[in-house]
Amino acid sequence: MTRLSVNLNKIALVRNARALGIPSVTRMAEIAIGAGAHGITVHPRPDERHIRRTDVHDLSALLPVFPAVEFNIEGNPFHGFVDLIRVVRPHQCTLVPDDPAASTSDHGWNLKRDGARLAPLIAELKALGARISLFMDPVPEAMPLARALGADRIELYTEPYASGFGSPAQAGLIERYAATARAARDAGLGVNAGHDLNLDNLPAFVAAVPGVLEVSIGHALTADALEFGMAEAVRRYLVALRTPA
Repeated sequence: MTRLSVNLNKIALVRNARALGIPSVTRMAEIAIGAGAHGITVHPRPDERHIRRTDVHDLSALLPVFPAVEFNIEGNPFHGFVDLIRVVRPHQCTLVPDDPAASTSDHGWNLKRDGARLAPLIAELKALGARISLFMDPVPEAMPLARALGADRIELYTEPYASGFGSPAQAGLIERYAATARAARDAGLGVNAGHDLNLDNLPAFVAAVPGVLEVSIGHALTADALEFGMAEAVRRYLVALRTPA
């Protein structure tokens, strides 16, 4: 079964609107885990506009109580990210080429351009005990290079799929993702996915894309949690993963 990692960035964004400490990021993590989430994801950015460094440390202190739950920290390794990982030691680091000014991640790595800079950082992060996932566009031919740089997994950037879901472009898009997943597996990489996946488009994705090990979902799951509550939202995503279209 594809595992679900709940991204808590938008919980932190709401919390940061007032100096009251609510909603609590750690409490939402506990609720998500209690409902069956397999992992917790955060993406701290340099401006701390949502997840703060203190949240990362608080979650790092909490999660050992739940030894089966993985901690995934996303970020651009060229923007102070590695200093945090040296202290926190998460299970997985997902390296993302986002600009500090970007509102959200909007593209994967260009490994031909950035590979030489990434390689030593990947080696250091792996030496710290983290599994390394590279945030990638659906480009099958890039998968062998990702593996050669030392990555363990790739995370497919799924916004183009989500944007095309339900349109005539859907079939071609999903085949591109499936081909990339096959190329990743042939290269010896595990496959994760994330960005704009939701209850409507998730079942078709996991049905068509082979071997997806983990999806990281934040924005849509948080929006659903406003309607259903965090625990019920997590349960609904777990059902969506178990009943692919």
